[in-house]
Amino acid sequence: MLPIDRQQQILTWLEEEGTLRVSEISSRLEVSEMTVYRDLKPLLEENKVHKTSNGISTIMDQGIPTNACIYCLKPATSRRSVQLVKKDHTIEQACCPHCGLLRYGDIQEEVVQILCRNFLTDMTISGKTATFLINADLNLNCCQPQVIVFESDKQARQFQTGFGGHLHSFKEAISVISKEMSGTDCCHD
Repeated sequence: MLPIDRQQQILTWLEEEGTLRVSEISSRLEVSEMTVYRDLKPLLEENKVHKTSNGISTIMDQGIPTNACIYCLKPATSRRSVQLVKKDHTIEQACCPHCGLLRYGDIQEEVVQILCRNFLTDMTISGKTATFLINADLNLNCCQPQVIVFESDKQARQFQTGFGGHLHSFKEAISVISKEMSGTDCCHD
């Protein structure tokens, strides 16, 4: 089988099954894993497939650049970005906690983990255990109402003392943002 034929077969399997491990592809094609990696290289470069924590997957929505926010399409490259890890092992990027919470609210059945960054330490933390400060008097030039994430309730309260805003748990923050955004198309200042 020629490389182009193997690549087409890989794409067909991925469209049918979503994600495959390189070892599985190697076994099915009866070629070495190195051959599979060589076959995958052009597919990765052409953005037809991407690597996930569970192997190789097709790129479902090719209309959204991988570095753009899944919710508002702004660049999702800031230290405030949020990652939604889905059951199919794909990762969606949001530019900020505001968009991350809205997107989580839309697809929560598909999400296994939401990763945020502590505003003060820039450490990656679980969004489900974080404390969210909404509408602090601090302009971060991002989506409105602004949402800031803290690992501990104590840090959040201390920050709130200086900058105001309202503290919420993960579930409360989703509810508050969703209510504030209902009937609104744009989340930018």
